[in-house]
Amino acid sequence: MLRQLQTLFQRKFKILLFLLFLLALLMHMALDLALPTIHSSCGCAQKSASPSGPFLPGPRKMSLRILQDFSGSNGSLEKGSHLLEARPVVGTRSKTVHGDQDFKPQWGGVKPVWAGGSKLAALFKHPLYRIPIPEVLEKDKLFTVNPKEKFTLRDSGSDEWVSSSKAEMVLPTGKTPYDTYPTWLKFHISINRYELYPHQDPITHTLLEELATQKIIGSVQKPGGTQLKLIMTFPNYGQALFKPMKQTRDQETPADFFYFSDFERHNAEISAFHLDRILDFRRIPPVSGRLVNISNEVRDITTDKKLAKTFFISPAGNVCFYGECSYYCSTEHALCGKPDQLEGSMAALLPDKSLAKRHSWRSPWRRSYHKSKKAEWELNQNYCTQVRETPPYDRGSRLLDLIDMTVLDFLMGNMDRHHYETFEKFGNDTFLLHLDNGRGFGRHSHDEMSILAPLQQCCSIKKSTYLRLQLLATEAYRLSDVMRESLASDRLSPILSEPHLEALDRRLQKVLDTVRECMVKESHKEVLVDDMGNRKHRIQRHKEERRAQV
Repeated sequence: MLRQLQTLFQRKFKILLFLLFLLALLMHMALDLALPTIHSSCGCAQKSASPSGPFLPGPRKMSLRILQDFSGSNGSLEKGSHLLEARPVVGTRSKTVHGDQDFKPQWGGVKPVWAGGSKLAALFKHPLYRIPIPEVLEKDKLFTVNPKEKFTLRDSGSDEWVSSSKAEMVLPTGKTPYDTYPTWLKFHISINRYELYPHQDPITHTLLEELATQKIIGSVQKPGGTQLKLIMTFPNYGQALFKPMKQTRDQETPADFFYFSDFERHNAEISAFHLDRILDFRRIPPVSGRLVNISNEVRDITTDKKLAKTFFISPAGNVCFYGECSYYCSTEHALCGKPDQLEGSMAALLPDKSLAKRHSWRSPWRRSYHKSKKAEWELNQNYCTQVRETPPYDRGSRLLDLIDMTVLDFLMGNMDRHHYETFEKFGNDTFLLHLDNGRGFGRHSHDEMSILAPLQQCCSIKKSTYLRLQLLATEAYRLSDVMRESLASDRLSPILSEPHLEALDRRLQKVLDTVRECMVKESHKEVLVDDMGNRKHRIQRHKEERRAQV
């Protein structure tokens, strides 16, 4: 009898356990069915999975990263695909470089609109990024364009480049002659005395996309220069300067390297364009990253016999080449694909010098480019007094423009600024072109303070530049955050490693500290030159000139 009771009890206990398990299963299924409805109502999941998000690349970007899993021996990307996982989300917080209170006195009434959205978009909507330029008169344009002239094959006379059948496929058609212009030509004719391209110009975005995607129909080596560069030609007659990848994202330039023997990095060229735009200088032509097939898009189509002779197949079965140049053009420093895919930067070319002459200026703070000798500015702390008395730095904004360039170079660690250029047509009253930035972003662990010598010795900076630097040091518009977001739009993203982005915030603080030190020695008005008020006067003067012409 006792044994039967025990058996009955065990059976009932097992049935109870089974019922409890079944109940838990039913509750779990009910929750699964209810959760999608809850998530869809908040819209959070959709935002995080959006292909336009800065750190979740679409299928095309992901395929590019897979193709670019190169070995470190050929100077290509080795760990780039892992960097995506290591980067924090744009909205995450880190240490504030510079307090918001330092900026409030200038723009206390402006409310940040970045919360929950794009910091970059909010930055470009800020009043400091909407300061108008003077009215652009005909004399202020780089080119005077006939509004009735259409862009056609016959008018261009360049049948050597493409066949008419190809041109019909790529040349746009429109209701106005301007609509027939290819994007690179629209970029050229928009250049004026005051800017290389306008604020938030849609043409710039289109040009960046074309640099990364257009078919390459010609490839030759660019003559001159210390390192290998190629000129790529597109079916719409556009051309771009291609700098191939030579270092991985996480490689630092060795401390024992001299600045004049450093590699020229493709990701430095891409990053310099984005940083220049974030600082609102807009003096670097658009640059895009691109994955190039060096078999089909270089070796098989080049007409450069010297370049073609340098191609070979490596022991690993990869296509390699090295070209001809002063540095790193040898079999030991060959550029190799995997097996023929190679990253590089594609920079839009400026108008040919035969059409728009440029003047090359030797920088007063040029380095000696010698292993032991020092330049005069390194030995004389009063050197700026001499510069201020020398044309063209004795009038206008030339010296202040050069200090703008100094700030850009310091932020990216570029010591290789020996010359700069301007368009001859505009004389001395125009902006400086910030070209050739490949030696930036080499060492994130070191801040080269000597780059700031013009600012330290002259103790002058544009008020508009200083206010923007203050803005970029606040939490709402942190420089590293907006830079990370801007670079995420490039097809080769990630462009910079996190240590380089963190270095931007650290260096920005040092620039602001340098300005504050100057304010201790000099009056605020002498240190912060009011270019914003001067710009208003210039706008008024142009309006009066316009009325006089009418």
